[in-house]
Amino acid sequence: MTRTARATLAAAFFAVSLAIGARAQTNAPDPWPGLVTDLFKGRDIRKADGTIALEAPTRAEDAAIVPMTMRFADPANVRVATLVIDQNPMPMAATFTLGDKAAVDFIETRVRVNSYTNVHAVAETRDGALHSEMKFVKASGGCSAPAGKDPDEARANMGKMKYREFKSAVAGKREAQIMIRHPNNSGLQMDQITRAYTPAHYVDAVEVWQGDELIFKMEGGISLSEDPNFRFTYAPNGAKTLRVVAHDNQGGAFKAEWPIAEAS
Repeated sequence: MTRTARATLAAAFFAVSLAIGARAQTNAPDPWPGLVTDLFKGRDIRKADGTIALEAPTRAEDAAIVPMTMRFADPANVRVATLVIDQNPMPMAATFTLGDKAAVDFIETRVRVNSYTNVHAVAETRDGALHSEMKFVKASGGCSAPAGKDPDEARANMGKMKYREFKSAVAGKREAQIMIRHPNNSGLQMDQITRAYTPAHYVDAVEVWQGDELIFKMEGGISLSEDPNFRFTYAPNGAKTLRVVAHDNQGGAFKAEWPIAEAS
């Protein structure tokens, strides 16, 4: 999906956000059939067949930073994984395209949840088939919750990244975490002093590489939490460095590279 197409899709979702939010508080109609048409071209999606698993809290402690983890039963066979928060103003939280040789076992991130909602994780396997798992999450107000950091501090540190390595529970794999400093403003947050809405300003693309091989690339939107955070496993290829390239919807571009050390 091009940046222009993403912007158009985002505008459309913003236009209907108030209506969606209102429906979510009552007997909201299920938006999933329409989302399947919009996001997956109406293709058949196999439900809960074990290809993808979604870990999400039943009731979130903080609607602005809800942890979500997608796990893959056969990592080498998954090409794309998409996280959809059905009742959010911009339901597509993130789409991850996985590297051909990356063999990612799981991806964990944090999202905003705007109202009680079903959350779908959808995997596209390399034969083109779609597979999903759904969880219901109780949370409210995540997209309009005030930013957690001072705006001046957020601007000063925008785009700075941190990289961490962990001992993987999967033999032969590495486990890493990328943290990107960015306010990821949703466009639905009100400045408490001026009473004006803060314009949407969010990370919409991230690429993670080991050497010259892609681990994953992500296309995301306002549902990702402030300071986007990704934890994942991958199959090492012998590369000595891990590199990240990120962009936001206002033209910001950010890069970082770290040596790959032995997991601690």
